[in-house]
Amino acid sequence: MSFTIEERGRPNTQEYRVFFKNSEGRYISPFHDIPMYADEAQNIFHAIVEVPRWTNAKLEIATKDPLNPLKQDVKKGNLRYVANVFPHKGYIWNYGAIPQTWEDPNHKDSNTGCSGDNDPIDICDIGNKVCSRGEVIRVKVLGTLALIDEGETDWKVIVINTADPEASDFNNIDDVRRLKPGYLEATVDWFKRYKVPDGKPENQFAFNEEFKDRDFAIETVKSTHEFWKALISKKTNTCAFGAEDPIPSSVDKWFYYEK
Repeated sequence: MSFTIEERGRPNTQEYRVFFKNSEGRYISPFHDIPMYADEAQNIFHAIVEVPRWTNAKLEIATKDPLNPLKQDVKKGNLRYVANVFPHKGYIWNYGAIPQTWEDPNHKDSNTGCSGDNDPIDICDIGNKVCSRGEVIRVKVLGTLALIDEGETDWKVIVINTADPEASDFNNIDDVRRLKPGYLEATVDWFKRYKVPDGKPENQFAFNEEFKDRDFAIETVKSTHEFWKALISKKTNTCAFGAEDPIPSSVDKWFYYEK
């Protein structure tokens, strides 16, 4: 299974979009049409890279737009860039999301006491490669961090690209701690302080800032997949598609588009 992208507009403008195509050249939604699993038997997941490591432009899957392309987030009319918070430069991992997942804002998580953030679940790829914007990678889940971002549960799933030459050495969160010392601590520090330059307070975390292990993380991803299935089957009162059109009325809203 392969995917390609088509960029439209100029980067660093509000018109810029990254559209996705399948192997047949048809337009698809990265949110809905790319399978969550790359290999279900091995618990290998697909992940979509929204922000390559060391970059600052905050791009994300546009959940309310037809075909759900990547676009840069806009706040108060301005394109959003994440500040460099010393000693970090931009995002310190390849940052993105797992398709066919959704953090339901109507569901209060029993572990965090907060509701979901209305987006696909986020990933932080710790592999050595600096990926490209819109790249679809296959990842192993290693653990997760429960960020509480402005009162919402915002899971950050720690993963490694299966194509990484060191991927076989990483199977759980303790392997990250052992083989990449300081990386997990830097991750907590980054998420705690990344909004402070914008005048916002430090973010909080569940579990006393501790990372949960692989099994917990996989179950968390699976639960967001169930929320996604409820979303597209109209079993939820909240919607990630826009208030005027809660759930697409026909498949051509976000499924296959011919070129």
